[in-house]
Amino acid sequence: MTTKAHGQLRRGQLLTTYGPGALFDLPRHAAIIGGLDVWPPTSALEEISEPRLARIIQHITSISNPRLYAPPAADDTPGGKPLGVGVYRFPEWFVVQENDQSSSRIRSRRLVPRKALERNRYNKLPVVATRFIAACSRGHVDDIDWRTFVHRGKTDCRQQLWLDEHGTSGDLSDLKVRCECGAERSMIEARNRSAHPLGWCSGRRPWLGLDSNEECGEPLRLLIRTASNAYFPQVLAVLSIPEPEQGIDAVVAELWGELYIVEEIGDLRLLKRKTDVAQKLAAFTDEDIFAAIQRKKSGAGSPEKPPKLVELDAILAAPEGYGDDVPLNEDFHVRRLPDRVWRKSKLSDNIAAVYQLHRLREVLALIGFTRFEAIMPDINGEYEQEVERAQLAREPKWFPAVENRGEGIFVQLASAAVAHWLERPAVQSRLHELASGHAQWQVHRHSKRPFPGGPYILLHTLSHLLIQSLALRCGYPMSAIRERIYADVAGQRYGILLYTGSPDASGTLGGLVQQARSLEEHLDYALRTGMFCSNDPICAQHSPRDTFEERWLLGAACHGCALISESSCEMRNDYLDRALAVPVVGLEDAAFFAVE
Repeated sequence: MTTKAHGQLRRGQLLTTYGPGALFDLPRHAAIIGGLDVWPPTSALEEISEPRLARIIQHITSISNPRLYAPPAADDTPGGKPLGVGVYRFPEWFVVQENDQSSSRIRSRRLVPRKALERNRYNKLPVVATRFIAACSRGHVDDIDWRTFVHRGKTDCRQQLWLDEHGTSGDLSDLKVRCECGAERSMIEARNRSAHPLGWCSGRRPWLGLDSNEECGEPLRLLIRTASNAYFPQVLAVLSIPEPEQGIDAVVAELWGELYIVEEIGDLRLLKRKTDVAQKLAAFTDEDIFAAIQRKKSGAGSPEKPPKLVELDAILAAPEGYGDDVPLNEDFHVRRLPDRVWRKSKLSDNIAAVYQLHRLREVLALIGFTRFEAIMPDINGEYEQEVERAQLAREPKWFPAVENRGEGIFVQLASAAVAHWLERPAVQSRLHELASGHAQWQVHRHSKRPFPGGPYILLHTLSHLLIQSLALRCGYPMSAIRERIYADVAGQRYGILLYTGSPDASGTLGGLVQQARSLEEHLDYALRTGMFCSNDPICAQHSPRDTFEERWLLGAACHGCALISESSCEMRNDYLDRALAVPVVGLEDAAFFAVE
C-alpha cells in the first residue's frame, strides 16, 4: 500500500487558493482543506521569524504572541515520511450518474446523502458531489437542506429526490429539484436572497471537524463550490526591515520565546540564570522588565506603525550608491540610484528618485478568509478589525506563513508635483466621480474602507503600466512581478515598489533591479501605450457611476489596457484610471504626465 498523498500543493498555494476552509476537487472526491488543528504539529514545521508581522497579527486578531510556521513541504525522497495537511470530505450530498438511455431532453438524476451511499443502494453507479452548497457571509458552509428546500419548509417526507436538467446549458433556470411525492422547485429560486429560500445558518465549520459549529443566524446563500467567490484569503504581507533599537521593549520582543512564560518577578529571576538572557537584560531593572512583559502580553505597547509606512521610511532612508559598495544584507539591501544614471530628459521631471532593492525578503501570513466578498487591506496594508473573518483553527495560536526573497525597483514621485496636480479643477472633478462610484460600490458590502484618494489611484495605474513595460525586458513574466503602492498623504510621500520574489535561497536573477537604469525608457513606453486602449472610446469614457456596468471602482481601465494578473495586483484590479496618469480620449486635462 502506498503512503503517497492524494494530491500535492506548493507552500504558497496553502496560503492563497487552498488555505484552510477552501473547497476543491480530488480525482474521485470533493473536499475541504482542514484547519490548522489537522495540520502537522508545529514541531515538524519550519518556524519563520518576522517580529513586526507577528505584532501586526496580534493587533488584528488579539491573539497573544502568535507564531508563524511554513506549511509542510512535499517530500519525494524514497522512503520519506509523508507530511501533509488533513482534509474533510465535503459536501455530503451526491448526484447519481444514471445510465440514461432515453432520447428525452430532460435528464433526471437522483440526489442522495452520503449515509445512503454507505448502504450501497444504487447498484454501484458512480456518484459525484453536488456543485451546490449553502454558505453565509461569515464563511460558514453547509449542505443545502434539499428536503426543506423542495417542500418549501420542514417536512417528514423521505421519498427519493431527483435533480432534473432541462437542456444542456447547466443554467439554474434549467435545473429543477423534484421529490417523488410530487413537490418540486426550480433552482433559480435559491438565488432569491430576499425570500431566504435556504433558511438560516447554523454556524457549521466543516474544515474544523465535528462539533465545531458556532452561533450565527445569518441568512444562507446559494454558493457554487467551485466558483471564484467561494474563498477569499486574508493574507498579510510585509517586507523584512532591520528594526531600530527601541530600548527595553525591543529586548523583550527579541527574548519573547523565553519571557512569555513569566507571570511574576520570581519567574523572571529564574530565567535570568541563563547567561544569554542575563546579558541582554543586564541594563534594565527587574521591575522595568516585568512591566515591559506585561505591556507586550496585553498588547498595550507603543502603537505599531502601518506596515507600508515602516517600509517607506526604510527605503527612503537608503543612501546613494550602486549597491556593491558594502556587503549585502540578504534580507534588505537598498541604494538610491544616482540621478545622472537614469535621468536623461524632461519626461522624468515628476520623478523624485529611483531606488534599487538588490535584496529583499517578503513574509506573507494567512490570518483568515471570507466568502462571497473579498476583504482587502487598506492602502497602508492593514485589515479592518471590525470585519468578520472565518477562523483557521478552533483556537488559533499560530498562522501559516511563507517567505520570498527577491529584488525590486522603487520609484518615488515628486511631492510638489503631486500637490500641484491635486489642485487642478479637472483632477478634482474626476476624483469626485471616482469617489461617487466607490460610494455606490460600498452600499451593499460589509467592508467600510474609505476611498483611497487620488494619489493612490494615480500610483496604482502607473504601476500597472510600468509592469507591462518591465516584463518585456527584465526576464520575468508579467505575472511574476508584483506591486506595493505607497501613498503617505499625511507625509506627502508617494512611491511604487515593483518587485519579484521566490521561496528559494536567493530568489533573484538581477534582471529586474538593473532595469532601474532604463527607467525613462520604461516610463515613455508605459505612458504612450496607456494613452490608448483597443476598447476606446468605450474604455476611456467609462463612468464609475454607471449602474448598468457596475464597474464602480474603475475609471478608464479594462482588460485591454490597465488590468493585469491578480497575482501581481495588491487591490484585485480595483481603483484604476488611466485618465489620472495620461491623457485619454475625451479626458485630456486630468493627467499627471504630459506626453508629447
